[in-house]
Amino acid sequence: MTKKKDGYHHGDLRSALVKNGLKLVADTEDGDVGLREVARETGVSATAVYRHFPDKDAFLRALAGAGFEMLYDAQAKAAAGRAAKDEGFRAIGQAYVHFAIDHPPLFRLMSRYMPSADDFREGRLAKGNRAGRLLTDYLAELLPGEENESKRQVAAIQAIALVHGLAQLVLGGQIPKDRSLIDAAVDEFGSWHHES
Repeated sequence: MTKKKDGYHHGDLRSALVKNGLKLVADTEDGDVGLREVARETGVSATAVYRHFPDKDAFLRALAGAGFEMLYDAQAKAAAGRAAKDEGFRAIGQAYVHFAIDHPPLFRLMSRYMPSADDFREGRLAKGNRAGRLLTDYLAELLPGEENESKRQVAAIQAIALVHGLAQLVLGGQIPKDRSLIDAAVDEFGSWHHES
């Protein structure tokens, strides 16, 4: 099983499918990639793809999961070296918006697989991805203690609404792709931390 391009030769076919799927996603509008398309790109039969992904939804979910890992890496890098926790918290928000701007189709795909309202209610915001866990970890440090659980939930809603909404507005063309403006908008967030 070989392919002329950067196809699958041997080893971990699942990883090769995800890697090639991410390349294909970048050339789409909304991140929608088919199993046959990724099979062709990888140089394997469609049957081989189905051994690793039972259906298209499972494959797209895996691509979104890889996107959340990339987002986590970008956020962790942005927050690294920030002395104050609230600065690091805002840095991960800025990184979220910049990631969306840098990877629009992947971001749109990831948006379809974000945690649900039930996950949020049950405290599973970080369900299955380290980017969500990074948000909840920062909030736990900024608003510690059981008595602050409701404040942490409100802060999580505010943070997600701000950065996800900002990203959507930038991608939709309603707000300019001005990184300094985006950083300033996110930097103003977090005044709740200084109240108590």
